[in-house]
Amino acid sequence: FGGNSAGNVAMLNDLWEYSPSAGQWVWQGGSDIVGAAASYGSQGAPAASNNPGAREGAAKWTDAAGNLWLFGGDSLAGQNWEEFNDLWSYSPTTGLWTWVGGSNTAANAGSYGTLGVPAASNLPPARTDAISWVDSAGVFWLFGGAQLNSNGSYPAVFNDLWSYNPTTGLWTWVGGSNTPNAAAVYGTQGIAAASNVPGARMGGSAWLDASGNVWLFGGLGLARGGLAQEYNDLWEYSPASAQWTWVGGSDGANAAGVYGTQRAGAAGNSPGARVSAVSWKDHSGNFWLFGGYGYDQFGSAGNLNDLWQYNLGAG
Repeated sequence: FGGNSAGNVAMLNDLWEYSPSAGQWVWQGGSDIVGAAASYGSQGAPAASNNPGAREGAAKWTDAAGNLWLFGGDSLAGQNWEEFNDLWSYSPTTGLWTWVGGSNTAANAGSYGTLGVPAASNLPPARTDAISWVDSAGVFWLFGGAQLNSNGSYPAVFNDLWSYNPTTGLWTWVGGSNTPNAAAVYGTQGIAAASNVPGARMGGSAWLDASGNVWLFGGLGLARGGLAQEYNDLWEYSPASAQWTWVGGSDGANAAGVYGTQRAGAAGNSPGARVSAVSWKDHSGNFWLFGGYGYDQFGSAGNLNDLWQYNLGAG
């Protein structure tokens, strides 16, 4: 769905399906031109005319019934960037979108409510490039993300952790700060603690292990002077204890990669700091990471095409 095209100046809202067996793409919906506006319809009511507006950086989930869900993202209004906190679901069976919740206007401030308490009035502030995953109970999770200035810089980056229960339709602010640009609290490497928390970031990678714990790697945050910086820290979050553990990587920014010997795992190996990497998990439970924008072994920044595997058992 959607994305940014035409030299970083045009957004799409087209929806596509790919059939691996047929080797063919199918255009399922949305506009075939850039910059299409949203058509919200009535909240909670699916309709053929409903469609999220053109955007990039939306968080996404799939529920147990196979419905697709989309939250937020950013788009362009003329030459100005704007972020959203609208929540949508899409039924592949009916081919219909539903505006489920959130605001139908950009730049909405949201409402944190009380930490740990679900409520109908709770809503994450508008953002793009949040990190998202689904747990074994079918609950959706959201971490971090950013808001942009009109020139595309990042004045506000978040480290708040949210959950959304699609059964109750309620958001819960689970942890992190309710103000932007919060610094990390690393604590002691390998030791979980209630005070530990990753710093504000967008565009990091996340995996879910067999025990339901979440693993978070890297992303982009802000230095004290407001300059963007990338991370290569690896974190584990336990929903059972509601605690973060700093597992590995640097507790500073813009770290160079330590590549070691190709295809040989080693305790000293570490991908360089980066944002917007592609990530997935294999059938053996190992985590994979490809590319992104970040730092090579010499500390030079740029677009990367390195492929990494993290063996969860060996660490």
